[in-house]
Amino acid sequence: MNIQSMHNTAVQAGIVQEPVIGLMIMGRKRPGFDPQWGAHMKELIQKRVQSLPYEVIIPSDNIADQAELSRAAETCRTKGVTVMLLVQPTISDGRLAPLLSRLWNKPLVFWATTEKPEGAMISANSLVGTHVMAATLRQLGHPLEILFGHPDEKDTINRLTQSIAAVHATDSIQNKSLGLVGFPAPGFIDFHADPVFINDSLNSQLYQINTPEFIDRIMAYNEQELATEVQHFLDLELPQTPAFTEVCGNETHQALTMQARFYRGFRDFFTEEGFASLAFRCWPDLPTITGHWPYLALSRLVSEGFPIAMEGDIDGALGSTIAESAGLGPVYLSDWLEHDTSSITIWHTGAAPLQLANPVGTPGGPALDVQFNNKRPTVVESTIRPGMDVTAFRLWRYNNQYHLTALEGRTEQPLKHIMATNGRFVTHRVDICHWFEEMVQLGMPHHLCIIQGHHGDTLRRIARLSGFTWV
Repeated sequence: MNIQSMHNTAVQAGIVQEPVIGLMIMGRKRPGFDPQWGAHMKELIQKRVQSLPYEVIIPSDNIADQAELSRAAETCRTKGVTVMLLVQPTISDGRLAPLLSRLWNKPLVFWATTEKPEGAMISANSLVGTHVMAATLRQLGHPLEILFGHPDEKDTINRLTQSIAAVHATDSIQNKSLGLVGFPAPGFIDFHADPVFINDSLNSQLYQINTPEFIDRIMAYNEQELATEVQHFLDLELPQTPAFTEVCGNETHQALTMQARFYRGFRDFFTEEGFASLAFRCWPDLPTITGHWPYLALSRLVSEGFPIAMEGDIDGALGSTIAESAGLGPVYLSDWLEHDTSSITIWHTGAAPLQLANPVGTPGGPALDVQFNNKRPTVVESTIRPGMDVTAFRLWRYNNQYHLTALEGRTEQPLKHIMATNGRFVTHRVDICHWFEEMVQLGMPHHLCIIQGHHGDTLRRIARLSGFTWV
């Protein structure tokens, strides 16, 4: 099985949505400035936007009055647009801004384009018109992204793509249903979710399922129903550690069948209940009752792009939804095990995305193992691949307000082997000891979301669009 291609599974299943762009071309009733330049820029804008790997809806090629703006917004709504992108090839009517705010209560992206490089007369006034409309909307409290640049410039398209990702990710956690199986793990009070706070902050519902109900569900699957999932686990060709072989012996198939039960149960909750995020209580319930840890199933799910978190960490799962929707995943949800001034030991109990680990069959590559403490199957022993640019981030509630923070760094070889998932995050951007103290003073929980690449600025934009406090 191609591990890198696994990550498309959640998108193909419709659990993680890709952006749908509504290109709103704001125009004029009468020609003005340089009509030829305006027509040229409109053509370039459409070409560039339609070259992006997203569905694009263009409800009108000249939105110049309230009636046309209302029709265009309704078209975007009925077509499932998640990102409304507004352009003004030449300056449009700023009086439409308050109506726009009423018609579309989601964040917006404004893109202003450049003037004609030659000639003494201004040709478009695109930035002035965009500035007027954007400033008006901000004064009305409407969240938005704004960028400026020529459609042929690489930096402009990169910023446009970033803004689209940020607005789409913001939309991905609003007006959604969030699943929680059981409660947070015992003592992990820092993960406890408040349904009223989630409703007030995200207009989303926390839908709780008790653990016995989940266990009854997964044990009801027959082996024929699970055969395909067992084969998918076999296709991963993960080697077995001596400890796993010693514990499971000739019962490897039984262990994989139990992982197939966990996998199907969680995935069916996503598809049948329409959850945007899912968290579950793993210990002590699941290994105590079933005799198995669910971490091979969890590793596969996060490798496939599903926004799911262990130990009842619903805000960790929301962080995964943000990352997956913005195209930044997969997410490794890690404990903060220890640190010094420049590094954090990122460790957890064996459920990291396979894409972030050393390759299968190499030292530190994923392998089937038993849990380090009670020696029950099945976890994925692995080392987070050194030499990657990464971002560690966290979303959490503090003082009745969502906070979001991010720290960019790089992975390095761990200083020693540690059972389960082992990794080392290194940065020289802050003093880690000081940063840790400051974050704990703000109540930051003990899980970090680790993603490949440097994405702090995108996450900052998502925080601003969502009304989160950025720290």
